[in-house]
Amino acid sequence: MTIFKVKLLAIMLCLVGLLGGCDRPIAPSGDSIEIRRVVSGQTVEIVNFGKNAQTAQTVRLIGIDAPDLQQQPWGMEAKQALEQLVGSQSVRWEFDIEKQDGYGRWLAYLWVGNQLVNEQLVASGYALAMPRSPNVKYQETLQRAQESARISGRGIWNSDRPMRQTPAEFRRQNR
Repeated sequence: MTIFKVKLLAIMLCLVGLLGGCDRPIAPSGDSIEIRRVVSGQTVEIVNFGKNAQTAQTVRLIGIDAPDLQQQPWGMEAKQALEQLVGSQSVRWEFDIEKQDGYGRWLAYLWVGNQLVNEQLVASGYALAMPRSPNVKYQETLQRAQESARISGRGIWNSDRPMRQTPAEFRRQNR
C-alpha cells in the first residue's frame, strides 16, 4: 500500500470517527420487553404476558438486513452476534412509524442500556443498513455505522471472506 493510500485511509477513519460521535441516538425511556430467544440475526421472540397466558411474539429489528441463516458463514454468525448483544434478558424497544409488518411481526429498534442494538449489529459488520420507508428514524446513524464497518473491514466487509450476496439477493435466489 502506498503512503498516499495509507494517509487517505487514516484520514477517512478519523472522519468516520468524528462523524460517528455526532447526532448519537438517545436511548428511549420506552417499555422493557423480555427476550425469549434469538431467531436470526435480525429477529427475536419476546415474551408477551397476556391476560391469561404467556405467549411468544416475533420482533423484527428495523433499519437492518442480516444474512439469512443458510447464508454461510455469515447467517449463523449474525445470529450469534445478536444473541451476545441481547441474550435472554430484558431490553427496551422503540417503534418508528409502522409498528407491525404484513406478517404480524413487531418492527422495532432494540436498546440494551444506551446502546442501539440495530446499530451495533451494523457497526460490527453482521448486518447491512437497510432503511425501509417510512421507518427511517435512525437511517443516518445506521448508514454511518455501515460505512465505518466497511472501511474497517469488519464482519461481512472482511476482504478475506466477504459476503458475496446481499441477504435479499440470497433469499430471492433460494426461494
